[in-house]
Amino acid sequence: MLNLVIDIGNTRSKAGLFQGGELVEQWSWAHEKFSFELLKTIATNHRVQNIILSTVRQLPEDSGWASIEDDFFCLLLSETTPLPFQNLYRTPQTLGKDRLAAVAGAQALFPGQACLVVDAGTCITYEVLTAEGAYTGGNIAPGLRMRLQAMHTFTAKLPLTEPGGTENRIGYNTQSALMNGAQEGILFEIAGYANYCREQFGTVQILLTGGDADFLSKKLKSEIFVDQNLVLRGLDQILSYNVHLQK
Repeated sequence: MLNLVIDIGNTRSKAGLFQGGELVEQWSWAHEKFSFELLKTIATNHRVQNIILSTVRQLPEDSGWASIEDDFFCLLLSETTPLPFQNLYRTPQTLGKDRLAAVAGAQALFPGQACLVVDAGTCITYEVLTAEGAYTGGNIAPGLRMRLQAMHTFTAKLPLTEPGGTENRIGYNTQSALMNGAQEGILFEIAGYANYCREQFGTVQILLTGGDADFLSKKLKSEIFVDQNLVLRGLDQILSYNVHLQK
């Protein structure tokens, strides 16, 4: 079974081709380079059977998605889409689709295990999945660059600083103080959530994904599973789950 998954995010559009749960090819575009006509060509050339779309953007009526629905089994991820786990979030209509997909990806990698999923992108999201397969919810915090930008924007004299390495975890000048405040703050934040989840659920798998995942993982002391394709992997799991429901 060949699945094509599409994730239209805040900054880029990504797609992945899955066969039997394995990612065999992937693509990434700036939004202005992406089109559903291009997507349909990829699906046709690779003889795709099923397609799932997750988007943070409202699709215009002339987007071209409707023409794809005519030729493939298609799923537009929404708050009513059946999921391979129990969703306990009280306002599912406000829940980001990438958050749902990341949880599904964690469940696929660590079935029957409690997971803390950390997506370090523009914002940092923390999602909790129990060993029994219940998504209990999660938290949202400012991302690394958002923290650095905010300190510059909302003060009179603090400079805009880029992420980077410092000689000490305690700042020794303004630039290192800003970097450490943002970077070390996130590391302590992740460690704090991990410890809380261990207190609640015992053994917990910690997964890290998103644009800053590689940078942060090098600074974390505990065991962290890094997967930059976790959202795509989760979309494939949700799609396969719904395909089987149709049979």
